[in-house]
Amino acid sequence: MSDELKDLPLVKAPDAIWARIEAELDRPSQSPRRFLPGFAWACAFAAMLIIGLYVLYRPKAEWDVVRADGSKGKIAVGDWLETGAASKAVLTVGDIGTVEVHPNTRVRLEAAKPGEQRLKLARGDISATVTAPPRLFIVDTPASTAFDLGCAYTMHADEDGNGLLRVTLGWVSLEWAGRESLVPAGASCRTHAKVGPGTPYFDDASQALQDALKQFDFENGGEPALEMALSESRVRDTLTLWHLLSRVAPVDRQRVFQRMVQLVPLPQSVSADKALQLDPETLKLWREELAWKW
Repeated sequence: MSDELKDLPLVKAPDAIWARIEAELDRPSQSPRRFLPGFAWACAFAAMLIIGLYVLYRPKAEWDVVRADGSKGKIAVGDWLETGAASKAVLTVGDIGTVEVHPNTRVRLEAAKPGEQRLKLARGDISATVTAPPRLFIVDTPASTAFDLGCAYTMHADEDGNGLLRVTLGWVSLEWAGRESLVPAGASCRTHAKVGPGTPYFDDASQALQDALKQFDFENGGEPALEMALSESRVRDTLTLWHLLSRVAPVDRQRVFQRMVQLVPLPQSVSADKALQLDPETLKLWREELAWKW
């Protein structure tokens, strides 16, 4: 079955169809010519109804486009849209939000259906504002896939695939090859074509912390970068440390853990042993407790 048919809403067939079919089934079989044509017509009518419902309810496989000069158009699945140095455009993402495509940007519409609205950012800058269930709006870049969790954000990607996500409302999950960075409002996260998403940080974090994360994530900064990140962290920067806990070498995990509980005491509901073992449920519970400080 095609993806389009999977996304169709369930619609109850008119009772008259089933009454007609049941009547034909119960009618004595006096002659095949009396039974089969009536049943065939009922089946044909049902098939026509299903086809009609598909045409009526099939997902809209395109988005509306309004360019800076006021001209309007459409972008269909598979189409590219490119802006010049002095142009931009606004895309309407179904009925869930908008994406502003900034100058010198190239994007492609990957999917436009009820269960998935997906855009590819090849290079340039976009600003997205979406109100929708989590993971419905998706943006692919050469170094990450951004899953919207109901938010507003800007995203940049350069010619090499490196980029930067900056969230202004809600949350975004940046994912790539099993690596995930959860980025809340007020925070940013770099991406790199050979690594994927880096470690997120709040925009008001010290420049020393931001530089240390860049070195740790993408420049093999090692021990000096980690030590700088630990020493520069504030209570709010437990967002960063929570991500680092599962990214540092096992020998350094205890150091990150100790710095975290020094900044924010470990909740009674969180097991230290399980946290150090990177138990997924424990880390999720700890993140939810820490988020009150973010």
